[in-house]
Amino acid sequence: MDKEEDLEALGEQIYAVICRKHKENAAKITGMLLELPVAVLSQMLQDEAMLNAALEKALRALQPAQEPRDEDDVSECSDSLGEQLFDLVEVYNTGHSQKITGMLLEQHKAAVLQLLSEPRLLEEQVKLALTMLKEQNEETDVSDSSEADDAERLGEKIYSLVEKMDPPHANDITGMLLEMDPSVLHQLLSDQTLLEAAVQKAQIALDAPN
Repeated sequence: MDKEEDLEALGEQIYAVICRKHKENAAKITGMLLELPVAVLSQMLQDEAMLNAALEKALRALQPAQEPRDEDDVSECSDSLGEQLFDLVEVYNTGHSQKITGMLLEQHKAAVLQLLSEPRLLEEQVKLALTMLKEQNEETDVSDSSEADDAERLGEKIYSLVEKMDPPHANDITGMLLEMDPSVLHQLLSDQTLLEAAVQKAQIALDAPN
């Protein structure tokens, strides 16, 4: 109990000293210094140079949370934030750490700093980003599968027509025709004359010596 009272008394004294020089960050800096042993804190109050050194160290620790002064600082600070955020996102082992980090870094800097200091908030944001990525992938998969279905149906229609013209070579000719652009294939299906010409061309290619 005595130690707690000593710590509280020291905290009040240190806060009073810091408040004169750094009023805005006095509470934060005092809290950081109070993590030091009581003996060290007592010595700080008697040794101004020692207290100033501790103050500078605490201020440097708080520096990343303040706005950078020029463009180089902005870039350097952003890179540092990105690395810190990536390391935290990597812990969740989503398999999409790079993408999720990129998504989170699109937020305002203050929001990113908040993510670094609040694990629960970061977890929520990671889950949300992961959900968005999965939805995007599903949309892509649906699009790809529908294109594949169209190509398959097109191939079946072409084959059924080619089989009537040249049953023995229907597979080979259909395969050759399917290398054409889908728009051309649709035209062949709607124009019998064009289809016959294309089939004849394929037959000549098949009959030609290797």
